[in-house]
Order: sequence, then structure tokens, then C-alpha cells
Amino acid sequence: MNYSLTIKTSAVKALSQLPKQDYEKVRNAIQELAKAPRSSGCKKLKGRDGWRIRVGVYRVIYQIDDPNQSIRILNVGHRKNIYE
Repeated sequence: MNYSLTIKTSAVKALSQLPKQDYEKVRNAIQELAKAPRSSGCKKLKGRDGWRIRVGVYRVIYQIDDPNQSIRILNVGHRKNIYE
């Protein structure tokens, strides 16, 4: 059962600014979320709605909508800057 993926415009912009090798890793991780939104390694965020996965030094912040089987990518960025 695959979930549909939507990506905020700001996340698309952040993703496009990553180095090519990192871009490919993060893109593949996002595609895997459609198959398993709560895979091992994902964590529920504290203090705000959402989940995160780790891809090297980058983080992908997303929300899961189970009734509609959809995932919305909210933000992509370096671990130092992502939670600001």
C-alpha cells in the first residue's frame, strides 16, 4: 500500500540546492517514504507535528495523513539548520 507524496515548494527549492550525490540519496529516501512512512529510523518530532528521517547529515521533515494515505514533505535541510 503506497502513500502519495506531496512536497512543499520550499522543500523542493532546498532539495534542488543540495550537492548532486546528496540530492540523489535524499530523493531516494523520500521515495521510500511512500512505501513505508514509519520505517526504522524515523522519529516523531517533539514540540510540533510531524516526523523526520535522517539521510546522512540531512533531515527530511514530513507529515503523515493516514486516512488519505498521503505524505507531505515539509522541509529538507542540514541537521544544523533544519529545526530552526
